[in-house]
Order: sequence, then structure tokens, then C-alpha cells
Amino acid sequence: MRIEGTLGKWNDDRGFGFIAPRQGGPEVFVHISAFPKDGRRPTVGELLTFEIEVDGNGKKRARMLLRPARPSAPTSRPTAPIRHVEKPGILGRLVPLVVLSGLAFYGYGHYSGRIAPQRAIAEQPNYSSRMTPQREVAEQPSSHAASTSFRCDGRIHCSQMTSCAEATFFLRNCSGVRMDGDHDGIPCEEQWCR
Repeated sequence: MRIEGTLGKWNDDRGFGFIAPRQGGPEVFVHISAFPKDGRRPTVGELLTFEIEVDGNGKKRARMLLRPARPSAPTSRPTAPIRHVEKPGILGRLVPLVVLSGLAFYGYGHYSGRIAPQRAIAEQPNYSSRMTPQREVAEQPSSHAASTSFRCDGRIHCSQMTSCAEATFFLRNCSGVRMDGDHDGIPCEEQWCR
């Protein structure tokens, strides 16, 4: 049987209070768990309908509360407004394409700039065929050993070298060197490779 009453006392911190029945009688204990789960906090003086149950200690308590004065909670959530996403215009499509093309052009230029010196070294004429057999055999081990310790670093003249092996490495592996005036494959003949 449903009973009407008003919420006479409420302790929001502890989550309980007491309902005063309309037809009179003692106040009835109510816990927050008996209220509808509609997200609204109980307020003193609020009209309620409820049923009474007796707990294990013989005390009465309210259960299955309803709030007739308040409208019931909506059954579904309001839908969010639909947002229309506009497609990018011609400029919005063209700018990323230009940026990607620029990056590809830069990358290709950087890559081809690294490959060109390697091709020049590979295509450099081999002057060792002009050497005498004794000279060729004598210089092969030293140039091979030197090739592991020397690098092309922009030096092109004999005065910039420190040994015959270094000059030989530069002549065979680096482009633009000026160390073999008579083009016989022997660099720096007056300073290092006598």
C-alpha cells in the first residue's frame, strides 16, 4: 500500500532522512538508495509516495519512493545537433599537394646529390694501366691499405698531401685533383712519389 508524505528532515552528507506521513503517525526513516536514480538530490518539504517495509530489527523504513510533484526523468537522452562537415575547397586540396611535391623534389635532389659523386669516382679513368708492372705491383698493397684511412676531403694539390700513399689514394678516388701533370698515373712525382 502506497503512502503519501513529505520529506521532513534530510542529512545530505550521510544520505538519509525522515518522511512525515500525511495521515499522521511517527516519521519513517528513508535512505538515499530508496529514491529514484534520476540524478536529483532530495529536498526538505518535497512530496513523496512510498511503501513501508520492516527491517531485521523491527524498524520501519521507506522503500520504492516516487516523486509525484516532479516530472519523471526523460527516457532517452536528447540528441546532439548534427554537425555538417564541409569538404575542403580547391585551395584546401591544392596546398597539401604542393607541400608533398616540394618535399619529394627536395628529397630527390638530396638523394641524387649524394649519388653523383659516387658515380664520378666509379667512372674515373684508371691510370694504373699506364704504370710499369713493377710500379703497379709495388703500389697496390699500399693504396689498398691507405684507402681505408684516407677520405676525399677537397684537397687537390700535392702540397696538401702528407705521403705518396695519400696522394695515390686522392688521384684514384677523388675527382678534380691536380697531382699528375704528365698523366702517367703516378701523383706528386717531385714531392712524394719519386
